Amino acid sequence: MYQERSHPALVGLPMLVLGIALVIAVPACVITATNTGAPLLVAVGVICLISAIFVLAGLFVVNPNEAAVLQLFGDYKGTVRREGMAWANPFLTKRKVSTKIRSFESQKLKVNDLDGNPVEIAAIIVWKVVDTAEASFQVQDYEKFVQVQSEAALRNLAMRFPYDQHDDQKVSLRGHTEAVAGHLKDEVQAVLNQAGVEIMDARISHLAYAPEIAQAMLQRQQAGAIIAARKLIVEGAVGMVEMALERLDEHGAVHLDEERKAAMVSNLLVVLCGERAVQPVVNAGTLYN
Repeated sequence: MYQERSHPALVGLPMLVLGIALVIAVPACVITATNTGAPLLVAVGVICLISAIFVLAGLFVVNPNEAAVLQLFGDYKGTVRREGMAWANPFLTKRKVSTKIRSFESQKLKVNDLDGNPVEIAAIIVWKVVDTAEASFQVQDYEKFVQVQSEAALRNLAMRFPYDQHDDQKVSLRGHTEAVAGHLKDEVQAVLNQAGVEIMDARISHLAYAPEIAQAMLQRQQAGAIIAARKLIVEGAVGMVEMALERLDEHGAVHLDEERKAAMVSNLLVVLCGERAVQPVVNAGTLYN
């Protein structure tokens, strides 16, 4: 398994000056040899020419947020991350790898959630290369690898959770977006560690029921919301009735038998749980008429 290591590349500017000086020296040697008839200067000119080609061929530039992966006949020699002009053995192949933060939005995937309902889901993945050696040699194409594995993780995530859930204790795709995003990030990162890629963020960008069941599931959601709201209303109404009876007993303002208590409870529940405003009826007689 390859791990990134630094390569001791030389600063490029002095080598550039040296290369230019060698290039200038070539015609100077040829002209001097012609005028003086000294064949040794011709040999010096040839050596300067070969040296100039060698020096200038080893120059390369590393841009900001970029790295150069160096190989010698297929053997990994190291990575240069220092920005600017650098020089290394011209026989080294220099492959540029971007270390910028990048993002992509996955396709809208159609998958069944935990309850078996078909849903459409898509996500935005923010990532960058942190190990250039692994990104270059561990996978065929690290950009495509990130995309394919992210979509596979997203599909698997959607199958592990229900689309919606009225129980707050259970995680759902729609109701717990932060938790779902955390699960997605961890799952994608676990796969991409071998490719030298770090996941910066992962967010659900699209979530909806599949068109063929969207209308039916909307009615189901509305019914579930109504039931949940009714449950809360009834629990609150029962608590208010209990409090009313306890306060009446504490102050002794009215003494009610069991039958009248039942009637009072029934009336209070109708008032508190009814959808429409009630019309009060004033009893002009006694409580038992």
